[in-house]
Amino acid sequence: MSLGTDSRFVGTVYVVRCSGSIVSGQESSLLDSALQRGLREFIQVVLNLSDVTRVDSAGMGLLVRFLWHSRNRRGDLRLAAPSQFVANLLSMTRLSEVFRIYPDEDAAIISFLKEGGGFISDSDNTGPRVLFLDPSPDTCAFVRALLSRHGYRVLSTGLMGDAKILLSASTVDIIVLGPECGANATPASTAMLHKLAPTAKTVVLDPDFKQRSADEASVALLRRIQDVRSD
Repeated sequence: MSLGTDSRFVGTVYVVRCSGSIVSGQESSLLDSALQRGLREFIQVVLNLSDVTRVDSAGMGLLVRFLWHSRNRRGDLRLAAPSQFVANLLSMTRLSEVFRIYPDEDAAIISFLKEGGGFISDSDNTGPRVLFLDPSPDTCAFVRALLSRHGYRVLSTGLMGDAKILLSASTVDIIVLGPECGANATPASTAMLHKLAPTAKTVVLDPDFKQRSADEASVALLRRIQDVRSD
């Protein structure tokens, strides 16, 4: 069975779900590319192996290589929900003593969130914690970079379910709902978020935020955040 991957970010954590076989050739190359993309910005990686049916020596070597690569950058690669085949393989090779392994994806993500850090760019920031929610990876990357450069500690995600995980594991001062949030920007949705972060202030970005020039959008976002901080 060929390998399929699905990648997303949850705050400071890059999550890759795998299904099929992690073996030499095209499959390993596909996973290699997915991990390389994530490690350009993230140093905390969760690999969900619940649907993996086979791993050869080259595939296991790839996992070990990225494990050491992330740890050399003061991060980690953690395994979540390994299938029975993978669990037996890790035990037999004693690599279960090398990897940190969690029973499900949420537990692996939360283990990172409780430790803090994770982004290469904002590890020294001490400003307010901002949660940015928007389904566009590009918009999230822009907002993360902008706010990080201004001293904020930024968590971002594209899914409401992942936002709940972030709020359950992290203290957030400001929640920013992006221009493509749609139903997630309704009063009912914002009320639900505030149950998890009752002291957080909320900013809802205008639908035309993405169409503005980068400098204009930057000024508008920073001003909106400063306004709610002053209230």
